[in-house]
Amino acid sequence: MQLQIVSVAQKLPAWVEQGCDEYLRRMPREVTPRFVNLPLARRGRQSADACKQREAEQILPKLAPDACNLALDETGEPWSSQDWSRQLEGWMRQQPRVNLVIGGPDGLAAAVRERCRHTVSLGRLTLPHGLVRVVLVEQLYRAWTILQGHPYHRE
Repeated sequence: MQLQIVSVAQKLPAWVEQGCDEYLRRMPREVTPRFVNLPLARRGRQSADACKQREAEQILPKLAPDACNLALDETGEPWSSQDWSRQLEGWMRQQPRVNLVIGGPDGLAAAVRERCRHTVSLGRLTLPHGLVRVVLVEQLYRAWTILQGHPYHRE
Protein backbone atom coordinates (compact mmCIF):
# COMPACT_ATOMS: atom_id res chain seq x y z
CA MET A 1 0.00 0.00 0.00
CA GLN A 2 1.23 3.46 -0.89
CA LEU A 3 0.15 5.93 1.79
CA GLN A 4 0.76 9.63 1.14
CA ILE A 5 0.03 12.73 3.17
CA VAL A 6 -0.42 15.55 0.67
CA SER A 7 0.13 18.73 2.62
CA VAL A 8 0.04 22.44 1.74
CA ALA A 9 2.26 24.36 4.15
CA GLN A 10 5.10 26.74 4.60
CA LYS A 11 8.29 25.81 6.43
CA LEU A 12 7.29 24.11 9.66
CA PRO A 13 9.06 24.27 13.03
CA ALA A 14 11.54 21.54 13.93
CA TRP A 15 9.23 20.10 16.61
CA VAL A 16 6.73 19.11 13.88
CA GLU A 17 9.31 17.06 12.01
CA GLN A 18 10.60 15.57 15.28
CA GLY A 19 7.08 14.61 16.37
CA CYS A 20 6.24 13.02 13.02
CA ASP A 21 9.59 11.24 12.85
CA GLU A 22 9.00 9.70 16.27
CA TYR A 23 5.88 7.89 15.07
CA LEU A 24 7.12 7.22 11.54
CA ARG A 25 10.17 5.34 12.82
CA ARG A 26 7.91 3.06 14.89
CA MET A 27 5.75 2.06 11.93
CA PRO A 28 6.45 -0.84 9.59
CA ARG A 29 7.51 0.08 6.08
CA GLU A 30 4.32 -1.19 4.45
CA VAL A 31 2.13 1.37 6.26
CA THR A 32 4.58 4.24 6.75
CA PRO A 33 3.22 7.32 5.00
CA ARG A 34 5.36 9.63 2.95
CA PHE A 35 4.80 13.36 2.83
CA VAL A 36 4.17 15.25 -0.39
CA ASN A 37 4.76 18.87 0.61
CA LEU A 38 3.28 21.60 -1.55
CA PRO A 39 3.88 25.34 -1.13
CA LEU A 40 1.22 27.75 0.06
CA ALA A 41 -0.31 30.06 -2.50
CA ARG A 42 0.93 33.61 -2.13
CA ARG A 43 -1.62 35.49 -0.08
CA GLY A 44 -1.06 39.15 -0.99
CA ARG A 45 -4.37 40.76 -1.94
CA GLN A 46 -5.95 37.53 -3.17
CA SER A 47 -9.14 36.28 -1.61
CA ALA A 48 -9.16 33.08 0.42
CA ASP A 49 -11.08 31.38 -2.40
CA ALA A 50 -8.45 32.37 -4.94
CA CYS A 51 -5.71 30.98 -2.70
CA LYS A 52 -7.60 27.70 -2.23
CA GLN A 53 -8.05 27.44 -5.98
CA ARG A 54 -4.33 27.95 -6.64
CA GLU A 55 -3.49 25.34 -4.02
CA ALA A 56 -6.05 22.96 -5.54
CA GLU A 57 -4.19 23.23 -8.85
CA GLN A 58 -1.17 21.71 -7.06
CA ILE A 59 -3.12 19.12 -5.06
CA LEU A 60 -5.38 17.63 -7.74
CA PRO A 61 -2.58 16.13 -9.89
CA LYS A 62 -1.37 14.26 -6.78
CA LEU A 63 -4.76 12.53 -6.33
CA ALA A 64 -4.89 9.57 -8.68
CA PRO A 65 -8.44 8.60 -9.73
CA ASP A 66 -7.85 5.00 -8.61
CA ALA A 67 -6.65 6.05 -5.14
CA CYS A 68 -8.66 6.39 -1.96
CA ASN A 69 -8.44 10.13 -1.36
CA LEU A 70 -9.42 11.63 2.01
CA ALA A 71 -9.65 15.30 2.87
CA LEU A 72 -8.89 16.42 6.41
CA ASP A 73 -11.18 19.25 7.43
CA GLU A 74 -12.67 20.38 10.73
CA THR A 75 -16.16 20.04 9.20
CA GLY A 76 -15.60 16.40 8.25
CA GLU A 77 -16.82 13.20 9.83
CA PRO A 78 -15.12 12.61 13.19
CA TRP A 79 -13.28 9.30 13.24
CA SER A 80 -12.25 7.61 16.48
CA SER A 81 -8.97 5.74 16.79
CA GLN A 82 -10.95 2.54 16.25
CA ASP A 83 -12.41 4.02 13.04
CA TRP A 84 -8.89 4.85 11.81
CA SER A 85 -7.89 1.28 12.60
CA ARG A 86 -10.78 -0.22 10.63
CA GLN A 87 -10.02 2.06 7.69
CA LEU A 88 -6.32 1.18 7.76
CA GLU A 89 -7.17 -2.52 7.82
CA GLY A 90 -9.42 -2.09 4.77
CA TRP A 91 -6.81 -0.04 2.92
CA MET A 92 -4.14 -2.66 3.61
CA ARG A 93 -6.37 -5.38 2.11
CA GLN A 94 -8.05 -3.56 -0.77
CA GLN A 95 -6.52 -0.19 -1.55
CA PRO A 96 -3.06 0.08 -3.13
CA ARG A 97 -3.00 3.91 -2.94
CA VAL A 98 -4.30 6.19 -0.21
CA ASN A 99 -3.88 9.97 -0.08
CA LEU A 100 -4.67 12.03 3.02
CA VAL A 101 -4.95 15.71 2.12
CA ILE A 102 -4.24 18.61 4.48
CA GLY A 103 -5.02 22.03 3.03
CA GLY A 104 -3.48 25.41 3.71
CA PRO A 105 -4.70 27.96 6.27
CA ASP A 106 -7.84 28.69 4.23
CA GLY A 107 -8.80 25.02 3.92
CA LEU A 108 -9.45 23.01 0.77
CA ALA A 109 -11.19 24.06 -2.43
CA ALA A 110 -14.47 22.35 -3.29
CA ALA A 111 -12.79 20.65 -6.27
CA VAL A 112 -10.38 18.86 -3.91
CA ARG A 113 -13.12 17.80 -1.47
CA GLU A 114 -15.20 16.50 -4.41
CA ARG A 115 -12.29 14.31 -5.54
CA CYS A 116 -12.06 12.78 -2.07
CA ARG A 117 -14.03 9.74 -0.98
CA HIS A 118 -14.32 11.01 2.61
CA THR A 119 -13.87 14.25 4.48
CA VAL A 120 -12.55 13.45 7.94
CA SER A 121 -12.15 15.59 11.03
CA LEU A 122 -9.53 15.15 13.74
CA GLY A 123 -11.96 16.87 16.10
CA ARG A 124 -13.96 20.03 16.45
CA LEU A 125 -10.93 22.13 17.37
CA THR A 126 -9.17 24.29 14.83
CA LEU A 127 -5.57 23.07 14.92
CA PRO A 128 -2.41 24.61 13.48
CA HIS A 129 -1.09 22.83 10.42
CA GLY A 130 1.97 21.39 12.13
CA LEU A 131 -0.08 19.90 14.93
CA VAL A 132 -2.48 18.32 12.42
CA ARG A 133 0.47 16.53 10.84
CA VAL A 134 1.71 15.17 14.17
CA VAL A 135 -1.78 14.10 15.32
CA LEU A 136 -2.50 12.43 11.97
CA VAL A 137 0.74 10.44 11.98
CA GLU A 138 0.17 9.46 15.62
CA GLN A 139 -3.35 8.24 14.76
CA LEU A 140 -2.01 6.19 11.87
CA TYR A 141 0.54 4.64 14.22
CA ARG A 142 -2.18 4.03 16.83
CA ALA A 143 -4.42 2.45 14.19
CA TRP A 144 -1.63 0.07 13.24
CA THR A 145 -0.96 -0.86 16.90
CA ILE A 146 -4.67 -1.61 17.40
CA LEU A 147 -4.55 -4.02 14.46
CA GLN A 148 -1.47 -5.68 15.95
CA GLY A 149 -3.05 -6.05 19.39
CA HIS A 150 -0.24 -3.91 20.80
CA PRO A 151 -0.92 -2.38 24.25
CA TYR A 152 -0.17 1.19 23.06
CA HIS A 153 -3.90 1.88 22.67
CA ARG A 154 -5.93 1.59 25.85
CA GLU A 155 -9.69 1.69 26.17
